[in-house]
Amino acid sequence: MTIIEQLIAGGPVVTDGAWGTQLYARGLDPGDVPDSWNLSHPDRVEEVGRAYVEAGSQVILTNTLRANRVTLAAYGLAEKTVEINRAGAAISRRAAEGRARVFASIGPSGRLLVMGEVTEDELFEAFREQAEALAEGGADALLIETMTDLTEASIAIRAAEETDLPVAASMVFDSGKEKDRTMMGTTPERAAAALESAGADVVGANCGVGIAGYVGVCRRMHAATSLPIWIKANAGLPEFVDGRTTYRMTAAEFASYVPALLEAGASFIGGCCGTGPEFVRAIAQALDGRRTP
Repeated sequence: MTIIEQLIAGGPVVTDGAWGTQLYARGLDPGDVPDSWNLSHPDRVEEVGRAYVEAGSQVILTNTLRANRVTLAAYGLAEKTVEINRAGAAISRRAAEGRARVFASIGPSGRLLVMGEVTEDELFEAFREQAEALAEGGADALLIETMTDLTEASIAIRAAEETDLPVAASMVFDSGKEKDRTMMGTTPERAAAALESAGADVVGANCGVGIAGYVGVCRRMHAATSLPIWIKANAGLPEFVDGRTTYRMTAAEFASYVPALLEAGASFIGGCCGTGPEFVRAIAQALDGRRTP
């Protein structure tokens, strides 16, 4: 039985919440690269993962969303790519303490293929390097997340597969008239089918338009694939108050959508921007009686 099968055999799986906001609360400067804290402040990064485990997360991520060579090069950190990723996976394993699985985070490059800012070969090598370092650090699985370009996501999946770890892949839906497409115009149905074809073991959506809008996205992805569905939505829509991004949705309001997500086919449920340990705790409570130890 694979890790994915083991997790979902007990019912819906509780993942974690946002990492960036938790690090900012612990002193991360807005101008700093969050991933670099794996080397400079590993204790504070570990606090984030441990807080989610204590709140009820069965799966926690790693502080490596932007830790690919292409992105890190812009900050003069390309040569620390392997070190940052190995440390990120090791930190989350310590935080998990055997009570949760670690799905290591691999985010987008920040460069546009369609504009020629990066080549497919460059992306593949960057994602392969990151995936291998995360595997070496002890990750249980890899999560390709916050993707807007289906081609880039597919390249990342192929690169991640070289580690032989399970791979989940998640797209951002926040564009189009109904806010149900990626920035590149991809529908949930097309995304689910393409991610499965690329080799993902789990497909889904994160960030984006918010949890209310992701119920429909989840249902449409579930109808297009037999793979488990991963949903980590934002806490509603952001508001800008005094120059800062604010999410007003409460943990209880967020968790009120859990039954609808389950009905829509979600197997993994957590939070993205605007969520924290209290949201994970509320999700876990909403799933009481639906999971077995």
